[in-house]
Amino acid sequence: MMERGDHKVAALISSSSRGGDDRHVVSDMLDAIETVGSYVGYRKTQRNECLNLVRRLKLLVPLLEEIREADKLVSSEALDCLLNLKKALLIAKKLLKTCSSGSKIYLALESEAVMGRFHALYDKLNQVLDDMPYHEFGISVEVKEQVELMCMQLKRAKMRTDTQDIELAMDIMVVFSKEDDRNADSAILERLGNKLELHTIADLRAETIAVGKLVKDKAQNAETSRQIIDLLEKLKQIAGIHESIELDPTLSAKHLKRCPSLVIPHEFLCPITLEIMVDPVIVATGQSYERESIQKWLDSKHRTCPKTGQILDHLSLAPNFALRNLISQWCEKNDFTLPKKETFVGSDGSFSQLIEEISNLIRKLSSCELDVQRQAIVKIRMLSKESPYNRILIANNGGIPPLIQLLSHQDIKIQEHTVTALLNLSIDEANKRLIAREGAIPAIIDILHNGTDEGRENSAAALFSLSILDENKVLVGALNGIPPLVELLRKGTARGKKDAATALFNLSLNQTNKSKAIKAGVIPSLFHLLEDESLDMIDEALSILLLLASHPEGKNEIGTLYFIKKVVEIIKIGTPKNKECATSVLLALGSNNSRLLSAAVQWGVYEHLKEISRCGTNRARRKANAILQHMSKCKHNHGNQITQTT
Repeated sequence: MMERGDHKVAALISSSSRGGDDRHVVSDMLDAIETVGSYVGYRKTQRNECLNLVRRLKLLVPLLEEIREADKLVSSEALDCLLNLKKALLIAKKLLKTCSSGSKIYLALESEAVMGRFHALYDKLNQVLDDMPYHEFGISVEVKEQVELMCMQLKRAKMRTDTQDIELAMDIMVVFSKEDDRNADSAILERLGNKLELHTIADLRAETIAVGKLVKDKAQNAETSRQIIDLLEKLKQIAGIHESIELDPTLSAKHLKRCPSLVIPHEFLCPITLEIMVDPVIVATGQSYERESIQKWLDSKHRTCPKTGQILDHLSLAPNFALRNLISQWCEKNDFTLPKKETFVGSDGSFSQLIEEISNLIRKLSSCELDVQRQAIVKIRMLSKESPYNRILIANNGGIPPLIQLLSHQDIKIQEHTVTALLNLSIDEANKRLIAREGAIPAIIDILHNGTDEGRENSAAALFSLSILDENKVLVGALNGIPPLVELLRKGTARGKKDAATALFNLSLNQTNKSKAIKAGVIPSLFHLLEDESLDMIDEALSILLLLASHPEGKNEIGTLYFIKKVVEIIKIGTPKNKECATSVLLALGSNNSRLLSAAVQWGVYEHLKEISRCGTNRARRKANAILQHMSKCKHNHGNQITQTT
């Protein structure tokens, strides 16, 4: 017989104000777990975190099934617990959906903030599961142990050492902080595109839609949205998609009208350029493209459909009059003016003639007349800068071997133009391998030693671009390319120092190259960059030092009291990004060295770390908290060895 109190509980359970009875709540949670299990395509920057979270959430299924099968009345407190767990699962579902279908650029740019959302979710899940009245639900010992295992995994995940992709972080930093907009940045952008998986037409089309939703929903502030759109535009240009996306600072509805690629119906956009089609044509597979774009594709000796990858049975292009009429009607209804198309041609008028022009220029590279050679290499340098199609055409027409021969030319200006042309050509990944295989690296290193200022700068940039491939990292190190880069870092122009730093960072991702860079004297040069604030290279220097600190020789040389004092100074007065980098280096050096931590405390770092732990960037907060924990452990284990200064 039901007691009076049970009637009250039953009424509470059936009340609509509580969101339905416990069985419905449990069913909703099981549905949420099933849904997240169906998500695919997690963004590379959060992929491991997402897969681990999904795996852990599935451990809750036996718990929820036992609660549902028990079919017993529960207290209002128990129902509250279930509702709180449901809220946590809905947060997880939303987060995982963002990481599955959201903007890849946003998730990389805001990776620290996104990781913070994962950690907050772990806290919420742990709290809810700790409060769960397992006895009231009649949960078996085996299932309870499984839930406890999940909680332990969540706690370990939250305490896990930072696994941020430092190469990706460095590339993003360089793209948004570099003052000069040169071709070396194209190599960085190419690597970003590959790392973010934004290098195919389909990838960029999906990203455009995701960014459009992000901006339309005003999910970010104007500055972040501007950065995301700027980077997307650059990645499109690297892929040969030439369109401009403007961003009104107010992110108003007017802005969305001025960003047609973000709001035009998808079927009206050319799959190659992602721009609205003016003259749509149909290829053999039935796909529609802008005539100019698909013609460029075919003229570049491609014989596949860009969207489907299928081999084309024929190369005929049929006008798509029906689609053109639909586009015209949409434009008239929305007061939209179709853009005027610029034809991509050679200097003499047509794309097909451009191929002949490039062939002629390549032949002139072997001319006996100095002026003819010089004019040809200058023109090839310009063409290789303009377009990815040109880079493919120059390579396919045999342009790389004669260019490599000119690297050793007695005329230093020809050397300078040649190394710059090869830098431009190296943006294409296939060209990277070809340039290295044809033996260009020793000659590029020689120009790095003896060339003009611009030749040395672009030689460093070329080595950076080539060493994006791991096999070329090894090759540059083996061919003794690191010492001249260190020399350029020490004595080069401001731009040369930046190029040398970028190349050295990239090469130092290889463990053997770390030792070579240390032996070449890179650490004193990096210390000098920290002292010379006019160069604005503190972040670059600290990022390289952080890499070198993982090498025993580097850790010994970097871990001096002089350097720790400088790091503390940066933590005190640097920019938020400076502080983040400096805090990361201090953690790397001090995690197993109480003497260095004690010195940092004596120089007044403690209160500043506390401030960073409250107000710094997400990554800086985690690093600062980790250092503070080390300080606390050292103080506990060694008495007053580490003391707080006042």
